[in-house]
Amino acid sequence: MSLLFDESLRKLNVMFKISGIYLDRKIQNTFEHILKYRSFYIINFLWLNTDVIGELLWLIQGAIEGKNLEELTYIAPCSTYCMLANIKALTLISNEDNIQNLFTKLRDMENVGVGEYSRDKEMVVVKMRKYLNVVIQAVKVFSMLTAVLFSLSPAMLMGLEYSQSGQFKLMLQFMVVYPVDPYDIKYWPFVYLHLVWSTILVVSQVAAVDCLFYICCTSICTQLRLLQYDIETIIPGNTFEVNHFQEKFKKLILRHQEIMQAVIRLEDIYTKSTLIHFVSSSFLICLTGFNVTTTDDIPCLLMFLSFLLMSLLQVYFLCFFGDWIMTSSMEVGSAVYNSKWYTVDAKTARHLYVVQIRAWKPCKLTAHSYVDVNLKAFTKILSTSWSYFALLKTMESP
Repeated sequence: MSLLFDESLRKLNVMFKISGIYLDRKIQNTFEHILKYRSFYIINFLWLNTDVIGELLWLIQGAIEGKNLEELTYIAPCSTYCMLANIKALTLISNEDNIQNLFTKLRDMENVGVGEYSRDKEMVVVKMRKYLNVVIQAVKVFSMLTAVLFSLSPAMLMGLEYSQSGQFKLMLQFMVVYPVDPYDIKYWPFVYLHLVWSTILVVSQVAAVDCLFYICCTSICTQLRLLQYDIETIIPGNTFEVNHFQEKFKKLILRHQEIMQAVIRLEDIYTKSTLIHFVSSSFLICLTGFNVTTTDDIPCLLMFLSFLLMSLLQVYFLCFFGDWIMTSSMEVGSAVYNSKWYTVDAKTARHLYVVQIRAWKPCKLTAHSYVDVNLKAFTKILSTSWSYFALLKTMESP
């Protein structure tokens, strides 16, 4: 049976290659390695951030010139999402050693966790694999849909303009300040393709980094479920041998400790970017929702509606998988209770009770220790977004 982790990781190869990020090899700080494995990422980084700088300049210029709220909020969520993509990609690159160590630990845990063949264990792995595949596929579909709609929006808007006024007017998907006039027919094709690739880069980077997080969380939760099964069945129904129990019990304790260490390592990698994602999501959901309610153009409506759904889906899954780790780790205590602890001597029962007490303190991921990553955090993000949205609607009304 192939490893759940490796099988799922292969599904992200294309997105990481588009971003120029290589997670399957150790990259040394030598000129040869940087040229071979970092050059494409550096080119993409410079390519994307020329547009980010142009968008920020347009926002500043628009605010100075007194442009209306609708025009300013049109570009603001795009700039925010671009900066979020930058931060997420840089997070992986700056934590390469931790990521490699985490990958090794997750693979080792999968090899040990399956242990002796069991139909019940196999069903646990199959169920987790199916669920993870659905999540990854959903993220891919919404990311691809958003990229396609943003890329095709100029053509749709130009067609709409021509049908209404009979005039052909060049348009772009984003308002960006360039050294040249981007609406000049000599430069427009290059600017358009430049923005298309930037769009693909942004959605690929965010989706790839987030899906990697989902894969790691699912791998950890799978090991917690397998650990629960082994704890529930550690005491046989017929004969009980103390020495055999102690040997198996020590192995289970070591597995539990390894799983907790994996959660800590995942926390170290993602904690800062998660905080930034939480903060930016409030603005993204608010601004994108505002654009959906104020635009009259069908292409813009579809574009921002897909962007809104993608943003909601990503932050929901981020909170959901964090919550999943918390609940799965606490269910280890329930597994102890469901075992046949009442059939053993008092000393053995005390050993099991210690595990149950430890499981009451859940393993958890945090947003840089400010807030736990769980479904409660998702409701807080929605509440904050709604408050900002109501404020914008108040500012819009005459």
